[in-house]
Amino acid sequence: MIKRARQALALLSAVLLSAAAGCSTGKASAPARLGNSRAPTPSSAGGSTSTVAPTGAAAKGFTLVASGDVLPHDSIIKRAATDADGDGHDFKPMFSLIKPVVSAADLALCHMETVYGEDGGPFTGYPAFQSPPEVADGLKDAGYDGCSTASNHTLDAGAEGLERTLDRFDKVGLKHAGSARTAAEAATPTLYTAGSAKVAHLAYTYDTNGYPLPEGRPWAVNLMEKDKILADARAARKAGADVVLVSLHWGTEWQTEPDETQLSLGRALTASQTGGRPDIDMILGTHAHIPQAYEKVNGTWIVYGMGDQVAGEMFDYSGARDMRGNYGSIGRFTFAPPAAAGQRWQVTKAEFIPQMMDLSTGRVVNIPAALAKDPDHEGYGAAREAVGEAVLSRGAAKDGLKMSE
Repeated sequence: MIKRARQALALLSAVLLSAAAGCSTGKASAPARLGNSRAPTPSSAGGSTSTVAPTGAAAKGFTLVASGDVLPHDSIIKRAATDADGDGHDFKPMFSLIKPVVSAADLALCHMETVYGEDGGPFTGYPAFQSPPEVADGLKDAGYDGCSTASNHTLDAGAEGLERTLDRFDKVGLKHAGSARTAAEAATPTLYTAGSAKVAHLAYTYDTNGYPLPEGRPWAVNLMEKDKILADARAARKAGADVVLVSLHWGTEWQTEPDETQLSLGRALTASQTGGRPDIDMILGTHAHIPQAYEKVNGTWIVYGMGDQVAGEMFDYSGARDMRGNYGSIGRFTFAPPAAAGQRWQVTKAEFIPQMMDLSTGRVVNIPAALAKDPDHEGYGAAREAVGEAVLSRGAAKDGLKMSE
């Protein structure tokens, strides 16, 4: 218990800050519902709002967990059917070993690369994916709060597949960013409450595999354009966001090094400021199938690629089986409140957790936890080494990034 005087001071600070800025606090498990609202944001309606993050005794930091591509191939779908014991598909066991990490975070974000088929199927893997809707149930059970949904596979089943996916997300209580069913939904930033921060999540993809945007729906999928990303980030600030996270589906498949688009766009996005404050607080990358580096650029963390979280057997462009396609990293970042109003929230701790899709068990494995139980497991040891080498390949250790043990 804190002393009575300190209680009074904290209460007075909270009341004054609330009156001045309109901020509220809450847990990530009960996020603000703006992300799925069908009404336009104040900025899109011609007005603007802004909030000031609480500082001092009333402020509370948060932890963010983010992970890579969920890409259910045919073998993954079959595994989920086996785990369901003949009753549909059950993806909850697949995520059970990373559930302690995901559920412990104040805010946990995934990347749902594929779209969902109709209840009961048919379901398909590569090349045009239609996944069982129960994937969303497994993600929710693991502790995820929401996912980015903009990818090169977002239009594999047209507008109908996109709608089925977001409808299922709504049903299970997952939020989403990057694709939309209506123009109003597309114009509304996805907002969460984590600690005492309002966190915006925006998402974009480099392409949709040549599938055109649905007729009359140019807003259905967010395409990766610098000016749009920055405009959306600024609109999210006006809608009340203290922290802006941007998911980008980008990069060159099977290439560990970030490509020139990743490097140049990453520099441009992290350099952009409004009123001396960065427009974007973190970039979370997906798509390359293999782990890529983390790097601090212009004072902002960029995760170029987290690799696949869920995928079947992966084959590179030469046709060779490549285990890297089943390796990934989970990023875990601790954000602290700003010291003064108008300043950015700071990342005070940056970690990554190597993971692996173990096809022999059909489980996403937390590698450090698995090695703690079985230090001599050759496959997990090799995975940890490969993921660590990739993630740290651009010198992020000097900026404090550490592998979780």
